[in-house]
Parts: sequence; structure tokens; C-alpha cells
Amino acid sequence: HEREHDREISELAAQHSEEMEKLRAELEQEQRHLLDELQEQMAATHRAEHEQAQLQSQTLHSLELEALRLTLNNMHTSQLELTQSNLRKEKETALMELREMLNDKRAQEVAILQSRHQLEWEKIKEQCLKEREDL
Repeated sequence: HEREHDREISELAAQHSEEMEKLRAELEQEQRHLLDELQEQMAATHRAEHEQAQLQSQTLHSLELEALRLTLNNMHTSQLELTQSNLRKEKETALMELREMLNDKRAQEVAILQSRHQLEWEKIKEQCLKEREDL
């Protein structure tokens, strides 16, 4: 009886894990397409709201559609805010990396220019000494 019980628990655990993986995969897919779906839902809701307003004059039905529209609008706004936040973070990271790269490049260019300047200075100095000797 205990083995049977253990087997059932094991089967249930495996089934639970399988269902959790399936749900996780579905959730990830939904998250990827949420913004587009919300936009489509908003457009569909607006069309449905317009058609229902023309076909029916019942206040209750109109209020239900308005509540649905507001809910979808809030979800859409939340998703947009999250997307903007993520894009802002990515932009800041990219800008920091670019700034570091440009600073490194600038430091290299300054070093090169200083080296050239030093060489030119030495040449001029030698020319001056040579001209003095010639004079």
C-alpha cells in the first residue's frame, strides 16, 4: 500500500512538474506577445464598443464595455511603462559602454598626439641647435 502510495505521489509530482513546465512555457510565450496582443485587443474593444453603442442603448452593457476598455488600457499602459523602463536601462547601459569606449579612444589619441608633439619638439630643438651651430 505504501509503495502504491509512493508511486501515486511520484506520478503526481511528475505530472505537476510537467504541467508547471507547460504553464511556464505558455507564460513566456504570452509575455513575448503581450504588447501586440494588447494593442489588438484595444482596437477590437474600441470597435466592439462602437458597434454595441450603435446597436444597444442599455446603460449597463455600455458600462461593462467601458470597464473592459479601462482594464485593457491600464494593462497596456503598465506594459508600455515596463517596456520603456527596460529600454531606458538598455539605453543607459549602451551609453555607458559607448562613453567608456570613447574615453579609451580619446586617451589613446591623446597619447599618440603627445608622442607626436614630443617628436616634433625634439626635431625643432635639434634644428635650432643645428642652426645655432651653423651661425
